[in-house]
Amino acid sequence: MSDELISILVLVVVFVIATTRSINMGALSFAAAFGVGELVAGFDADHIFAGFPGDLFVVLVGVTYLFALARANGTTDWLVHAAIRMVRGRVALIPWVMFAISGALTAIGAVSPAAVAIVAPLALSFAARYRISPLLMGAMVVHGAQGGGFSPISIYGSIVNGIVEREKLPGNEVALFLASLVVNLLIAAIVFVVCGGLKLPRTDTADVSEEAAPDADARLTPARIATLVALVALVVAVLAFDLDAGLTAITLAVALSVFWPDHGKRAVNEITWPTVLLICGVLTYVGVLDEMGTITYAGNAVTDIGIPLLAALLLCYIGAIISAFASSVGIMGALIPLAVPFLSQGHIGAVGMIAALSVSATVVDVSPFSTNGALVLAAAPDVDRDRFFRQLMIYGGIMVVVVPAAVWLTMVVPGLG
Repeated sequence: MSDELISILVLVVVFVIATTRSINMGALSFAAAFGVGELVAGFDADHIFAGFPGDLFVVLVGVTYLFALARANGTTDWLVHAAIRMVRGRVALIPWVMFAISGALTAIGAVSPAAVAIVAPLALSFAARYRISPLLMGAMVVHGAQGGGFSPISIYGSIVNGIVEREKLPGNEVALFLASLVVNLLIAAIVFVVCGGLKLPRTDTADVSEEAAPDADARLTPARIATLVALVALVVAVLAFDLDAGLTAITLAVALSVFWPDHGKRAVNEITWPTVLLICGVLTYVGVLDEMGTITYAGNAVTDIGIPLLAALLLCYIGAIISAFASSVGIMGALIPLAVPFLSQGHIGAVGMIAALSVSATVVDVSPFSTNGALVLAAAPDVDRDRFFRQLMIYGGIMVVVVPAAVWLTMVVPGLG
């Protein structure tokens, strides 16, 4: 049995054990990374730790720390009340407002995880206050971010269009953007209906915020004003100055804690450490798989099939499956060049195939193992975290199964481009 197959089988075993035993999947994944890396691939510890997602670790810790402070001093309560007043009590509009904000942020240049890191904590705080499904609110934020994520001036759009130009393939920037926007909008509408969005208050109820939280203190205290300034500073730092969201958030949280140490102490205890362990462990093992060549091995096996339409479908599925655990940008950067040989033969429309690959590799980012899904999981207050994790995992699995086939059927089979 090849090393690549062994590494895949170990990943399956990790899933089985984690779902049948109360063991953190991240801890299991660290053990798997050590076992497979040392015994199968012959890696030393430094090589294994090279896959540790240090940037994501800081993002998860920094963002949850900052918004835990915002919850501790009542800033999120104030923001929720302000949002309710803005939409005149129409609670049903709030998920769509969050979808639109996330999409606007990525469309104008924010990387998707940065947009989700900014919007998700507020959105999930609102969901907790008004008993909205956290899955609904989290999905709306992520799909909004992905919906705007392929505009011609966005990070994802620039990367994919750059790869297309480098590989000398036919491209269509507008078609790529609209493909992602339409798919994510349709999915958001379905999730809104399935998760109870139609049952949310839809008429003017000016007193809805007071009815839901009659004892809430809606005053702007010095701590809340400072926290609002910090949140604005986070947005400006990420969007205008391209600073790292995690490092910026943790710096702002520390600054607030210096002036209000009691809030800071409570906030540190509310950082979602089990989620941090889960995500960092799984991604460390995925890094070992990547270093072993398992991902390239799977992609090459598909392109050797010899049936262009079937190879295209399988590439979409590989992109979705791997992206549910790894960087969407990295997957797109690897899979589009793998598709070049049969795209150059003219049997498959390049525009449709590139759009299908891009959508397949990003729409699954609601998975709790991806950066966006991890941020949603970490940002949700007052939830049964294990249950919410399972919901996100099941939902991510549905996206992996359904979306690649759907986009293949509507974008690749007709031969677009």
